Amino acid sequence: MPISPLDRSRLLEALALAEGSIGLTDPNPRVGCVVGHEDGRVLGRGATQRAGEAHAEVMALRDAAAAGHDLRGATAWVTLEPCAHHGRTPPCCDALVAAGIARVVVALGDPFPQVAGAGIARLRAAGVAVEMADAEVAEAARELNIGFLSRVQRGRPWVRMKIAASLDGRTALANGASQWITGPEARADGHAWRRRAGCVLTGIGTVLDDDPRLDVRLVPTALQPMRAVLDSRLRTPPGARLIPAPGRCLVYTASDDEGAAQALRAAGAEVRRHADPHGRVDLPAVLADLAGQGVNELHVEAGAGLNGAMLAAGLVDELLVYAAPLLLGEGRGMAALGPFETLAQGLRWHYVDAQRIGPDLRLRLRTESAAAM
Repeated sequence: MPISPLDRSRLLEALALAEGSIGLTDPNPRVGCVVGHEDGRVLGRGATQRAGEAHAEVMALRDAAAAGHDLRGATAWVTLEPCAHHGRTPPCCDALVAAGIARVVVALGDPFPQVAGAGIARLRAAGVAVEMADAEVAEAARELNIGFLSRVQRGRPWVRMKIAASLDGRTALANGASQWITGPEARADGHAWRRRAGCVLTGIGTVLDDDPRLDVRLVPTALQPMRAVLDSRLRTPPGARLIPAPGRCLVYTASDDEGAAQALRAAGAEVRRHADPHGRVDLPAVLADLAGQGVNELHVEAGAGLNGAMLAAGLVDELLVYAAPLLLGEGRGMAALGPFETLAQGLRWHYVDAQRIGPDLRLRLRTESAAAM
């Protein structure tokens, strides 16, 4: 049975609340909740807070209670299945039942093993009517938490690779100059995508060439993402600017040079060794390690070498390309791939979105397997 127009409207409102939790809730999902009556009255609203603090349902119940509302017989519209387990906080399904909520409309089921239908089952067992959203609303809820779903279902973060390039695909001049190919609007937009991520990843070449900070500065954020460097030979300078920036800094290496590792640890970095059989950093092992630390979305800003290695290994789910209306001729490319002998060997992507950002064009693309996740 399809949900009502009011249900759909309230779920979209809850999704807007959940979007306000971007940059706040990691590693938890971004969730919003609205409680009210089917006559149109809204009693409370809430969104998930920092990890260890209240979830969206509890925030909405508190909001309603603070206004003196009686919630018996009310409906809760929530963007993700209410949790059914004791983690850092008690189960949200129990809080809804205790408040007297009579009906819950859920945008998307939660695949987390300790939930995975148990929240809905417990609500129904307590006599609460539960209905699921239509496919369009469910898709919006999935997109909002695509990193959380990736980590839970695939055991690795959702990997988004950001590239700023000229129309002819150059990310820098031959001499390395790249500031700035794109305009200030695109740079701020890029920081908004950084804010979504639990970690920003780069390679040692970018660290040595540009000494980036890789933090979020151009948009407000409650939390700073971790920074990670892939550095097979431990060449990261202890004075690199990304080490002392707010939040953790990880250096992944294949080297057993303990002296260099100790110098980086003394500067505040964490050094982790994941070597593949060829003496390079093991890329799948890095993704698994980041997932184990609760990273839902991984934002990659690197040079052609690391970009090419990750793309060739099939480890990138989404491309975020800012194309400037500029031709640079000879220079550095987006990714070191090939050479291919046939067009069929090229890596095929699907366009998801194209949008003007200031004078530049932002393109979002996904692989076929990622689009079907």
